[in-house]
Amino acid sequence: MLRKGIAAACAGAFLFLGQAVQAEPLVAEHYDDFDRYVLALSWQTGFCQSQYDRHNRPPAECGKDKAPANKASYLTVHGLWPGLPNSIAARGVDERRWMRFGCATRPVPNLPEVRASRKCAAPETGLSLEMANRLNNVMPGSGGQSCLERYEYAKHGACFGFDPDAYFGTMVRLNDEIKESAIGKFLADNYGKTVSRGQFNAAIARSYGPQSVKAFKLTCNGNPAYLTEMQIALRASAINDPLSDDSLLPQPHPGNCGNAFVIDKAGY
Repeated sequence: MLRKGIAAACAGAFLFLGQAVQAEPLVAEHYDDFDRYVLALSWQTGFCQSQYDRHNRPPAECGKDKAPANKASYLTVHGLWPGLPNSIAARGVDERRWMRFGCATRPVPNLPEVRASRKCAAPETGLSLEMANRLNNVMPGSGGQSCLERYEYAKHGACFGFDPDAYFGTMVRLNDEIKESAIGKFLADNYGKTVSRGQFNAAIARSYGPQSVKAFKLTCNGNPAYLTEMQIALRASAINDPLSDDSLLPQPHPGNCGNAFVIDKAGY
């Protein structure tokens, strides 16, 4: 499955930041009665490969040509998704509907729906220039022709009244913490290699304790399978604290990566 002959892709804009970005505290002004967030992080080379496999023409952010020295920098930000608020669930909304529509859920919060196929049609986020520049280093799909940050804020942030800098700054900080943990070292050390889920779980345990393994849901594509994304459940009350074993919550499903998968390398 490993590809040769095409220049290393998907890297230049997400060079590793030596220090964690200090974000303002993330506070929900509305609908704050939820217990968790899901932090979604992409393994960018795997994401780009999945787009190539599906469309034979991956998005613009997959066309970079300089690989980072620290391969953990391929771990990039997809989004930060608040869980279903109790006040919304009480109106008959279930988890599936909430995750599909987010801030466009009816009868509340009742904001306009944004489409993944038209991300740039979503409103501007109001990010400061400084935070936009920081975000661009770890969210390759932000700005430009992709506008991932607009889509993520419109779907998962606007209805909570999150300050945009605090919302995206929290994602940047958490991404940096994961990259600096034993998980980030494991990804870098096994770049381009096949690993077992047991080995990955051991890296989680070294970082945050064995009870935190169930907080990680892994997504893979292809045959043989290659990693594209990890989704991490975080306790809402701990969102502004450094990650620890008390920060993480179990998820009902470990994902589809199976017993072995590739930490995909750049190129198609």
